Amino acid sequence: MREVLIDLEAVAHNTKLLVQAAGDAKVMAMVKADGFGHGAVAVARTALRHGVSWLGVTSPWEALALRHANVTAPMLTWLYAPDDDLAPLLEADVDLSVPSTAHLRAVAMAATKAAIRANIHLKVDTCLSRDGAALAEWRALVAMARQYEESGVIHVRGMWSHLTETGVHGDPSTSRQISQFQAASRAAEATGVRPALRHIAGSAALLHNPESRFDLVRAGIALYGVEPIPGYSRGLRPALTVTAAVLLVKRVYNDGTPPYGYDHVTDRATNLALLAMGFANGVPRRATGRAEVLIHGVRCRVAGRIAMDHIVVDVGDLPVRAGDQAVVLGPGDQGEPTATDWATWADTNAHEILTGIGSRVPRRYRLGDEADSAP
Repeated sequence: MREVLIDLEAVAHNTKLLVQAAGDAKVMAMVKADGFGHGAVAVARTALRHGVSWLGVTSPWEALALRHANVTAPMLTWLYAPDDDLAPLLEADVDLSVPSTAHLRAVAMAATKAAIRANIHLKVDTCLSRDGAALAEWRALVAMARQYEESGVIHVRGMWSHLTETGVHGDPSTSRQISQFQAASRAAEATGVRPALRHIAGSAALLHNPESRFDLVRAGIALYGVEPIPGYSRGLRPALTVTAAVLLVKRVYNDGTPPYGYDHVTDRATNLALLAMGFANGVPRRATGRAEVLIHGVRCRVAGRIAMDHIVVDVGDLPVRAGDQAVVLGPGDQGEPTATDWATWADTNAHEILTGIGSRVPRRYRLGDEADSAP
């Protein structure tokens, strides 16, 4: 009835392209949010086969799920509370981000109790005002980290930060953040903390800002084939296609109205096709009135409001029948809407579109030479 097809060959292509662009820097594949909706295990295995050496996830449970799937590569996670149980992460050899002295104490306490030396990445806030130690607090954090490192409780493997903007080379705000990051690195070195891995670049900076690459770069949206900066093409291949079968075709005449209000009234005789793809499947309701799907090679407008479980599509006089396939989202090679198109219609970004496609839509993998990468 509906499915997500994930092209692991496209993930492999993107991985190789990003690894090449990174130069001497190592690459961390961001597989949070179930690999941006593509399947964290399958994407992780594919990316690791093609040159990535690190994995990044947001939450502890995501990290442990990958470990339970026998994914053993170095991994970083960063969103946890100081009072969380950190022992399972330490036992699974997962690196922890440390954004504050409270978090550092918690990690040190957990490491001492488990008799495991914790690997950490100290996080500095270089202007995003979100996660990470403010510059005024940074010296206290690295001084404390040095004490714990000398006692053998922790090992400071990395330091990192997030950029607030796209990271294009020459952008003044990005340059300021990189300068702040370098200053924080010097302050850490002055206390004796010398992490081997410094990282601040995401997908956009990885591809478009050489000065941001340092020792490690984080490949997120680009890994899945979405160009991180509109108007700049680096040859990425989108990996995800969403299709849905037509369940019903109904002929309507003037004043025919799709359900839920009168915000769309037909002004001619036309055919309406019903698809079982609604906002509970990841079709953003905010795209109502603008969204399109591809049927029989033709872009057809979604008619009326996007509902929880379905959409209605005005297919005109196309010879559409129940059982025909509509392409809701794809790479765009055949004229179908892309994740970027849907993001434009919904006034959001491609990240939200891809991660919003939930478990109600079954996944299928196009394997190619990545047969052993699927879960």
